[in-house]
Amino acid sequence: MINIDNIKFDEKGLVPVIVQDVKTSAVLMLAYMNQESLRKTVETGVTWFYSRSRRALWQKGETSGHVQKVQEIYYDCDADTLLVKAEQTGAACHEGTFSCFSRKLGNSEIEGEKLVDPNKVYGESVSGVLHELYHVINDRKANPKEGSYTNYLFEKGQDKILKKVGEEAAETIIASKNNDKNELISEMSDLWYHCLVLLANHEVTPSELFAELQKRRK
Repeated sequence: MINIDNIKFDEKGLVPVIVQDVKTSAVLMLAYMNQESLRKTVETGVTWFYSRSRRALWQKGETSGHVQKVQEIYYDCDADTLLVKAEQTGAACHEGTFSCFSRKLGNSEIEGEKLVDPNKVYGESVSGVLHELYHVINDRKANPKEGSYTNYLFEKGQDKILKKVGEEAAETIIASKNNDKNELISEMSDLWYHCLVLLANHEVTPSELFAELQKRRK
């Protein structure tokens, strides 16, 4: 349990807080806490912050349902910054992206142009897109929605998921044999999606998969 007395709040009584997804290690957002919001976070197990603009406490996800279930809280060597590792439900960003850090800083953006679509997650990285989709799938698993195809797969169980992975793999092969680029993109997207469902069914994260792939660099 974190000792709040150890934390060095600034002259306004605030401390910056970095929120990190506990499963993927993705940085979700930066916010601020005062002593009261930190205490409520520790007591309730979900994140509470202090809004500098409204000058009031607010619970993350209180209205949207996109709550952050706190797993661990760390403070840095100077005790003036907090790191919260949390299980994120839905999107962390008010713009609807999984992470608030969805824009990549580059020469074009420095010159005033938008380099990245704000609706994209983690910039344009493949891992970012897969992480975001994986979390949507996990959210459907934890919070079923009527009419959701993802929920339908989980309800039918592993055999149904495996059958779909096999079907999509076969259709990807056919698309390749047909030399049809658009068909290949569509079918492989279906295959990757169903593979992510399979990973979620076994509670295996994309990060674990990437770690294994990194070992195969030759």
